[in-house]
Amino acid sequence: MTQTPATPDAPAPVHWKLVIDAADPHAQADFWAAALHYEVEDNSAFIERLLELGTLPGAATVEFHGRPAFRDLIGVRHPEDPYDLERGTGLGRRLLFQRVPEPKSGKNRLHLDLHPGEERRAGELERLEGLGASVLRRVTEPAGEWVVLADPEGNEFCLH
Repeated sequence: MTQTPATPDAPAPVHWKLVIDAADPHAQADFWAAALHYEVEDNSAFIERLLELGTLPGAATVEFHGRPAFRDLIGVRHPEDPYDLERGTGLGRRLLFQRVPEPKSGKNRLHLDLHPGEERRAGELERLEGLGASVLRRVTEPAGEWVVLADPEGNEFCLH
């Protein structure tokens, strides 16, 4: 299969991030950073500057891993992707966890599939359970086998 090169007049791809509602965004960020081998974003320099300027109230922050963080949101990013040095915000593959007051209800309409490879699946399952994931069910179909899990807040994801 070959790829067609982009033409000069083709629209630029749209940058995106996946935003996940959470009761405790910082705990979710720690779980998913560990699960994906990502890095929790460090926005502390940006937050300190906003606090000094008086544009961010102290009540909008918390201490997280010994540094200031936004109280209601935090991101995790792929360690090899670019990020904004001034703000600490990822510019590539990224998950953002935002605090919401209501608990999760019902099945996710969107979920992550993790693909460590068949030879690593059992070890990854054990590791993810150690991080706080729980097995919801195991699936065996002609198309393959996978495990449906829930993260610590009950969000479903699959391990292929």
